[in-house]
Amino acid sequence: MKLYFTPGTISLAVRIVLEDAGATFESELVDFRTHAQRAPEYLAINPKSRVPALVTDRGVLTETPAILAYIAQTHPEARLAPLEDPFALAEVQAFNTYLCSTVHVAMAHRHRGYRWADDPDAIRAMAAKSPEVVAGCFRLIEEDLFKGPFVMGEAYSICDPYLYVLSGWLDRDGIDRTPYPKVDAHFRRMSERPAVRKVLAEWAP
Repeated sequence: MKLYFTPGTISLAVRIVLEDAGATFESELVDFRTHAQRAPEYLAINPKSRVPALVTDRGVLTETPAILAYIAQTHPEARLAPLEDPFALAEVQAFNTYLCSTVHVAMAHRHRGYRWADDPDAIRAMAAKSPEVVAGCFRLIEEDLFKGPFVMGEAYSICDPYLYVLSGWLDRDGIDRTPYPKVDAHFRRMSERPAVRKVLAEWAP
């Protein structure tokens, strides 16, 4: 497998899960500073012009929930998802899909409003509204979705690195994490995991 990644993006979650799985893979930086995500060479791999992208022996996978599920399913010995329980697996997929389709998008409105509007006033309004929407998302996670001590309860899963990366972005966006004590404790617990520390050290600027 080959992971196309950019530090500071959600591709960090995939890299952590690859480490958790003990997967054999190589990685290649997609340098956003030089707009490498728009280069013809990368568009041939992922025409969405985003990271992550995971090249497998059957083709290229994009979209973080799909990639994480694929890693869990191809490395069942790592027990990163409840593969034997269809309902529990669907709960994992539902949580990760919420992070992908709602939380990540709400965060993007703060920094990338140009994806949805051309009017500078509209872009500024989206940026101003984003923290409120993101806070609502994390309130829902805290009160209704997080089972603890990990996202799905006692068992660590592919949900945990995903939530870890997004909850880490709260600091970047000036959103206080302390009103969400379960999420905050989870972030701190994840920060101490050997796989997380290893990947962060490798990806440090």
